[in-house]
Amino acid sequence: MPILIYPSGSPDHQGGLDRIPRKSRSGAVIITWLMSCFILLLSCSSGPAPEVKNIPLSLLRDKIAGGWAGKMIGVTYGAPTEFRAQGTTYEDSILWKPDDIRGALWQDDIYVQLTFLMTMDRYGMEAPAKRYQELLAKAGYPLWHANVQSRKNYFDSIFPPESGHPDNNLHADDIDFQIEADYIGFICPGMPETANRLAGITGQVMNYGDGLYGGAFVAALYAEAFFSGDIPAIIDKALLSIPAESDYAKIVRDVVLLHRHFPEDWRAAWQELQNKWGSVQICEAGTSFNIDAKLNGAYIVMGLLYGEGDPLKTMEISTRCGQDSDCNPSNAMAVLGLIRGFSGLPAPWQEAINALGDSLFIHTDYSFRKAVDKSMDYATQLAATHGGKISGEYLAIPAEDPKPLPHADSFPRLLFDKRIPVSTREYWSSGGSWESSGLANAHAAESPKGNALFSGHAGDKLTFTFNGTGVSLVGHWLKDGGKADIFVDGEFKRTIDCYFNYAGQQHLNMDLYHVTGLEKGEHTLQLVVRGEKRPESEGTRVYVTEAVVFLTGDKRSENTRFSFQ
Repeated sequence: MPILIYPSGSPDHQGGLDRIPRKSRSGAVIITWLMSCFILLLSCSSGPAPEVKNIPLSLLRDKIAGGWAGKMIGVTYGAPTEFRAQGTTYEDSILWKPDDIRGALWQDDIYVQLTFLMTMDRYGMEAPAKRYQELLAKAGYPLWHANVQSRKNYFDSIFPPESGHPDNNLHADDIDFQIEADYIGFICPGMPETANRLAGITGQVMNYGDGLYGGAFVAALYAEAFFSGDIPAIIDKALLSIPAESDYAKIVRDVVLLHRHFPEDWRAAWQELQNKWGSVQICEAGTSFNIDAKLNGAYIVMGLLYGEGDPLKTMEISTRCGQDSDCNPSNAMAVLGLIRGFSGLPAPWQEAINALGDSLFIHTDYSFRKAVDKSMDYATQLAATHGGKISGEYLAIPAEDPKPLPHADSFPRLLFDKRIPVSTREYWSSGGSWESSGLANAHAAESPKGNALFSGHAGDKLTFTFNGTGVSLVGHWLKDGGKADIFVDGEFKRTIDCYFNYAGQQHLNMDLYHVTGLEKGEHTLQLVVRGEKRPESEGTRVYVTEAVVFLTGDKRSENTRFSFQ
């Protein structure tokens, strides 16, 4: 256990010879000398004692409350604009009032991570990743992207770390963990190493690589914001928690560089960033829709730097950067909430939060006040676990140096080539009784992708021929979904199950199967309907809408320089 150094006058500080009775003065000299030798021995064998950060318990609670409030405020501020600007800035009016904060009770940015706190409540702070996935999968609220893939993976018996691995989750780099890792930072004040350990457990439930680093980065922002109001310094410190060679770290450093070059013009910085990074995504590749963690994380950082600590300015800039523009101001405002504390927020905002303080977030047993209380409990427990201590009205926290997570790349050098719908017959051949169904694209802003082909008859085949190094087969997850076998170049790969009817959701245009890392050249992907289903499914149908072809090469971000470079 680390040696704690308390300030003079604190309850645990008693000094030198004052502890020795006067009648034992000569013995005191000997004892003092022996203690000095012992301390010297400890210093030689264990190194210097770690710095201890002391924070009043009342201030800790105020900051935790500010973080949760900032999260709720930011997500409702940006909610009406979400994905209204894809590859452009959002230039319409943003109309928001404090009463709108009530809408936070229905936001996945918050209810998912409250489920993670419920997991800790039930299974302890050392709960394994599978428990987090289980409660996420069984929750009654809707999910999307990496989270919903993790839900499906759970019911398909694919568990962490495989549930977030890019082999089983084409959304591995998506924003999901980034928007639901706040609680980790809130319970790790000044403890970035502890935050990274927790992030490594929960993040693998649904993400990998840059998707995991997004959550680790925002958690590190919060851990630092408890003890610093210097936003550039907070960002620099948080970068130390993720691999410097990751694309996530690179894009954040690019935003810092752009801010230095265009200190008064965030739109100029945004355009430079868009030119370099705007199309670097795998989920919804080739469309204007971008839910990649690192691009949206860059918009968090832009709001923080250009917002200069002003809440409305910070939220507006993060929102106007576009894409997932409720999540990004939510993360940015949570940082300011920690810095300012709840008591430092505008009075009307405090009143709106307090008015719904005991209201439950959907499908959880958590309210705002409970989130603050439990975060406070976990923060003090984690500090104690790592050598901290409550002394009177203060929590002493042994300072931790951030250490980066191991580097991993979800889709190394993978590039989008083309989307080929099933209606483009020269790429597709079928055998059996395939039928057509007209269901539109539910994700991107592009026009509908046309009809799906579907069959529920055992032995029916659909073959896609392509030239590339990777492919994603796209179709629907529906309540009458059935099973099919997948073959690549004649080799059996796996059986897929297209059933989905959880939390009142079905999903269109989802990744049914994907493979990357193929040799460059012509390949075939064949789907063979099994005519089988899981007991709860209403049918055996398999729906296919298109295929997405990938190549291998340098990403645009690797070869693009800013105009001033």
